[in-house]
Amino acid sequence: MHQGTLNQDSGRWTMGRNSRPAPRDMVVAPGLRPPRAGQPTQRGYALLINPFYPKDPRASYGKHVLTPTLALTSIAGATPPHWDVRYWDENLLQGAPPGDPLPQVVGITVHLTFARRAYQLADWYRGQGCRVVLGGLHVLSCPDEARQYADAIAIGDGVQLWPQILEDIERDALRPRYEADYSRPYALDPPARRTILPRESFLTTSSVIATRGCHNRCGFCYLSTDGLHMPYRMRDVQQVVEEIVADRQPYVVFIDNNLGSRPAYLRGLCGALRPLEIIWSAAVTIDVTDDPSLIREMALSGCTGVFVGFESLNGGNLTASRKRTPVPEDYARRVAIFHRYGIQVNGSFVLGFDHDRPDVFERTVEWIEANRLECATFHILTPYPGTPLFRQLEAEGRILHRDWDKYDTAHVVFEPKQMSAEQLDRGYAWCYTKLFSHSSIWKRRPADNTAVLAYLAMSYLYKRSNRFWHLLIRHRLTAAVWRPLIELSRLRHLRLRERLQIVDAAENTNGGEVRASQVVSGGV
Repeated sequence: MHQGTLNQDSGRWTMGRNSRPAPRDMVVAPGLRPPRAGQPTQRGYALLINPFYPKDPRASYGKHVLTPTLALTSIAGATPPHWDVRYWDENLLQGAPPGDPLPQVVGITVHLTFARRAYQLADWYRGQGCRVVLGGLHVLSCPDEARQYADAIAIGDGVQLWPQILEDIERDALRPRYEADYSRPYALDPPARRTILPRESFLTTSSVIATRGCHNRCGFCYLSTDGLHMPYRMRDVQQVVEEIVADRQPYVVFIDNNLGSRPAYLRGLCGALRPLEIIWSAAVTIDVTDDPSLIREMALSGCTGVFVGFESLNGGNLTASRKRTPVPEDYARRVAIFHRYGIQVNGSFVLGFDHDRPDVFERTVEWIEANRLECATFHILTPYPGTPLFRQLEAEGRILHRDWDKYDTAHVVFEPKQMSAEQLDRGYAWCYTKLFSHSSIWKRRPADNTAVLAYLAMSYLYKRSNRFWHLLIRHRLTAAVWRPLIELSRLRHLRLRERLQIVDAAENTNGGEVRASQVVSGGV
């Protein structure tokens, strides 16, 4: 794929050869057979569904099978033992959800980008006599819309609500609406039930959450949705460790919004993870580098990669979004702290803020390359319903439509302020094309020559192999191919930890630097 060129005067990109079209089953939901009239439902059988959503061929398909959705495994963990609970993820490309036998109750998680598919599934199951319960963030933000397609909606903490919903179904007393807040102590939540997962279909089944919430409330983030009051909560560290040990995976992905919101907690968690000799990745904000010794503790406990929401390199955008963060001018120094301890950085950048001009795309990619970020994720600014950003753009008449399928951060759904919608769309595509180009991958190679080969393997397997990923997903080979590589990564990282301990004193006294990690991190 050619990286293309940018004409800043016209704001148009010459893309060279177009990328290959996405396989049909990556962009089109599987068909549903005609409903069968008169087929009875199986009492005591609950089916949990993660609906299909189209995949952006410009990004890696691998991220869609990195981990399973923790929302549904957590709901499964809250299911009473006398219920038979099963799991179906349409994004694993195994076809439409099962209908023989028909479940007594179907629980469907609803996100903005696949709300239409969730409603289609709900109609299909309800038409055959199943009770359908809808939950998730989109149900919270648009309850009246969701209510039309469900026997009951669950608003808020579904882990609390699910046992009551099932009990009411058994008593034939199901209510149309259930609500719970997030104030209950985390320690009361049962562990996620991962035994229902097709382990062969994911890079790791250990998607784990240790904390809930974030100290930021950015105006564009779903955490700022009206009606969502999610105080910051921390699970008992030992509870987290026991859950990780029980799943027996070498690689763990923490799906917390911000694992580093409480540095003291993160330090304690690192101490508990260290004896496990696993590797892990997590989302953090860049201010976690305020204390470099904490980054060292992360590395010693097995952290190989972090997902950092830089969002923008323009301070005006960050201020307008109410994101509390160090100034962008200090980002480079902080990225170097992660690299000093062998931790790879996947940077997240949002494009289309009001201070962004047509040169934002080139400037962002240049910064990524200059600071050798191993990976980056781009998002078109998307106003989620119920957020301050949505209200602002709606009041300004800048919302282009309400086709929720397109609210996936890969489509322009509003009128940008400093460029046209077409310029924003083309710029977003150009960023991915440039980042995944041979030249950019080479520019961002580690400074340590001994780490280059592993970095290149990660870059090409993860970022430039969508045809290969499609094959793995369809044939349920993700685990078979990737887990041996993850185990090799874990063993390499154990050697890195030994080096960290040896050179730590030298680094503190004479500026010595730890070599960059040779780990190929599945999380980056």
